[in-house]
Amino acid sequence: MKAVADSKIKTRIAIVLVIVAIICVAWALMPASGPSPASGTATGASSGKGKTRLASESLDPRLRLDLLENSEKVKYEGKGTNIFRTGPEPVEISKAKISPLIRQQQEAAKLTAQLPPPPPKILLSYFGISNGKGEKPKAFLSQGDDVWIAHEGDVVNRRYKIVRISPTEVEVEDLLNNNRQTISLKQG
Repeated sequence: MKAVADSKIKTRIAIVLVIVAIICVAWALMPASGPSPASGTATGASSGKGKTRLASESLDPRLRLDLLENSEKVKYEGKGTNIFRTGPEPVEISKAKISPLIRQQQEAAKLTAQLPPPPPKILLSYFGISNGKGEKPKAFLSQGDDVWIAHEGDVVNRRYKIVRISPTEVEVEDLLNNNRQTISLKQG
């Protein structure tokens, strides 16, 4: 019987603790009481009805036209600066008188800047020729560690076509850039 009495006491203590915990949580979640800027008085805030009245005023769904009219009357008077750009604003410099010679040089520089870049140099080296009786001449060409032996009309490195072979030079066409260059025989 004593075990049943202990069990009832423990159950009652647990119920009281749960009720106290619920009251503490509710107290922490309630808004603080005090005068609201909208009401201007502290008397309505101290009563339970005042709290609900203040909450309903802050959640008022009606449109406040007086506040909208005040905001429409405000004129923006900025400096004209770009708020998305950092650093100082660029200063506009007036153009000084330029002598005709300098002006011609500037125009020539603009024209050369508008020209397309020259085609890239062919990086093949011509280091020898083989000319046997009754056969076409063969050129010995290299690029880095790669070496090719080519006749006129052959394509080397899937890019360069051998146009003409002579004992002192070879004429090569770059098939990708559509340009021709003459490569001299490399001595040594």
